[in-house]
Amino acid sequence: MVKIQAKYEGDLCCTAIHGPSSAELRTDAPKDNEGLGRYFSPTDLVATALATCVLTTMGIVARRHGIALAGATAQVEKHMTAAPRRIGRLPLVVTVPGALPPEHKKLLEAAAHGCPVHRSLHADVEAPITFVWQS
Repeated sequence: MVKIQAKYEGDLCCTAIHGPSSAELRTDAPKDNEGLGRYFSPTDLVATALATCVLTTMGIVARRHGIALAGATAQVEKHMTAAPRRIGRLPLVVTVPGALPPEHKKLLEAAAHGCPVHRSLHADVEAPITFVWQS
């Protein structure tokens, strides 16, 4: 269990404190929804969670199998729907540097699709993952 304390600061901003580390982050409503877009919006954090979870889960599998993954990147786009307002699509592109054999690529792709955030998204949220293998 991890506790996160969130406080509404006013002006559509919140501050969240991560219990175990005391790390702090701020959110703001996006410009297209009455905010000023000064910080990540709550839905931006969902997209960020997906990208970082995919990389982290791939990193765990890579470490277990002695696969070099340093320098891998993930780029996610957040697409909102209007009615109801919600996240509709989170297409993700994962780029992995270095030549890897097919069996390592298969392991890493399975890890990406099995990340907890990807598996936690509602079925109505499209979240395709595209892999770019650089060699």
